Amino acid sequence: MDIQKAAVIGHPIAHTMSPFIQKKLFEMSHIPMEYAVLDVPDLPAALPQLRRLNCFNVTIPHKSAIIPYLEDMCENARLCGSVNTVKVVDSRLYGYTTDGPGAAMSLAIHGLDFHGRVLILGNGGAARAVAFQAAVQQPDFDLVIAHREGSYAKAMALAEGLADFARKRGDQSFRVQVTSYQELEEDRAGQYDLLVNTTSVGMRPHTNACPVSAQVISRCRAVFDAVYNPADTLLLQRAREQGVTAVPGMGMLVCQAAYSHKIWYGTGFDPEDLHQLIASAQAELPRLFGGREP
Repeated sequence: MDIQKAAVIGHPIAHTMSPFIQKKLFEMSHIPMEYAVLDVPDLPAALPQLRRLNCFNVTIPHKSAIIPYLEDMCENARLCGSVNTVKVVDSRLYGYTTDGPGAAMSLAIHGLDFHGRVLILGNGGAARAVAFQAAVQQPDFDLVIAHREGSYAKAMALAEGLADFARKRGDQSFRVQVTSYQELEEDRAGQYDLLVNTTSVGMRPHTNACPVSAQVISRCRAVFDAVYNPADTLLLQRAREQGVTAVPGMGMLVCQAAYSHKIWYGTGFDPEDLHQLIASAQAELPRLFGGREP
């Protein structure tokens, strides 16, 4: 195979885990490649250069901005209104989102899935990706979306979008509920199979913050934190202290990158290899970011 030309684009993009993770994945699949980090302040101006690549990843602020320039995109990307992976075929761009599939893959290599009652903290892009992935993958479940003060409208918009998706599919068993953090804390009886934190609470440098109390965590069978810097958040620490299964955010970051290889080349990876890459990426964090935010 010829040397593949790949990249990650964003602005600003001085510090990113993508080159480290993607280069390891290309090595694991024995595909020769050149992976560049492209700071793209002007997306339309960069399109000729991007069309000469074989594939690329997309990060802030271009995840939605890239959509008008795509030939087509996958269902998940359309549902989420976000693209983070692009395959280039004859200079034409095809968009995908791997955030949701990456979250599902990360859960799977830890022996978990979206089955049962799922509590999502947050209502932004990551919450949307996880929620729609859960709806696509595991239709028969309860979903609870927790929102902070001032975010009720966003949470309701996500809930209504999910309910509309379920109705169009003819699914009568899908249940979605919106609750405030205060109601979540006051509810002493509610049990959850999985808590997913899609907020930035606990991210470096605010590592002493936890999105919910120990009391809420105790009512969960498993906790999945999308925050990957630091590798071990306070939420994860408190989960383990109570005997709750804890899944770190680096798994989602690595697995969404691995899923992009499935899209680009049909490549699959052994779960044990992914576990090793997750550990290597966690060890790389201090060198790459130090005390900075990602």
